[in-house]
Amino acid sequence: MPSRLAVETPGGRSCPIEIGAGALQRLPDLLGECAPAHQYAIIADSQVARAHGDRVVGLLREAGLTVRLGTFPAGEWNKTREHWSAISDRMLASGFGRDTVVIALGGGVTGDLAGFVAATFLRGVPVVQVPTSLLAMLDSSVGGKTGLDTQAGKNLIGAFHHPAAVLIDPGLIRTLPAPHVRAGLAEAIKMAAIRDEGLWNWIGGAAERVLGADEETLEELIHRAVAHKADVVARDPVESGLRQTLNFGHTVGHALEFIDGYELLHGEAVAAGMRVEARLGELIGITAPGTADRIADLLARCELDGDWEEGRNPTDVIEAARRDKKKRKDRIRFVLLKEIGQTATTPEGGHSFEVEPDQLGAVLSSP
Repeated sequence: MPSRLAVETPGGRSCPIEIGAGALQRLPDLLGECAPAHQYAIIADSQVARAHGDRVVGLLREAGLTVRLGTFPAGEWNKTREHWSAISDRMLASGFGRDTVVIALGGGVTGDLAGFVAATFLRGVPVVQVPTSLLAMLDSSVGGKTGLDTQAGKNLIGAFHHPAAVLIDPGLIRTLPAPHVRAGLAEAIKMAAIRDEGLWNWIGGAAERVLGADEETLEELIHRAVAHKADVVARDPVESGLRQTLNFGHTVGHALEFIDGYELLHGEAVAAGMRVEARLGELIGITAPGTADRIADLLARCELDGDWEEGRNPTDVIEAARRDKKKRKDRIRFVLLKEIGQTATTPEGGHSFEVEPDQLGAVLSSP
């Protein structure tokens, strides 16, 4: 049987998270328990629909459920208002009503887009997250963030809409290309860096098995990382304080994604962002010396040592970072580590730091 975690969400609701190889077979039972509906709208991108769509639709129909599959083109650059509108319009034309549950079947892009469709369709219907990428399993499927990208930046339009349930089947990772497995691992490294040095050391020893998609190892990795995410979300469901720490590596990471037109995988961008932001923390005396080297070493062991941040025009990165939704009064803010396993806090107890543009520029300019 799959293991189960839970996230306490606003309003006193509990969102179950089932994790286990073969857990996909449990989807009809989980829907009956947590998200009963007259009909289900599965939303998947074109690639995931080809890989898993028929199987999931068949599984639900065999259980007597009414279900339709809707798709959109794969790729971060398709996480837009245009595709949100097109999906919503198709659902309305197909007769979906308030007695609908949306099933987000796919990676982080699908989770964000389908989640926003659910948050806004007829003023909100439930969503169940069924992530198919390691990155989405570890991070984005849990926590209720939904969002769309615009020409101004990433995830600048969205809503908090917590799922009714999350089902994570590590067996689905077998269909992922190797670069996407590596990219997903970046989010586990981030979680270890901000909260759990023991997990950090475990990843170092398990990296080869994770990259080889060993199901038992993946299940342990996902369970440990998601347990941390669930704890943070329960304590700060709408990112007013502690949850900001999950953004370590993401200020620079999102800037790099924007500059590259979202061709860079999210995990690759976060890996680059962690290297830069750890060096930034050391430069301004907040992060323990040697931390950046430890991050670079573990990322290299996990085959995330690409030069994604190198050779960048510092001005371009700074201007892209200014677009980030975490800025305040046009000042760029960063989550910084105290050391591996612990983030730093401001004297006032805040979880992010204002950094001068020239300090970021100095880090980006150094070899």
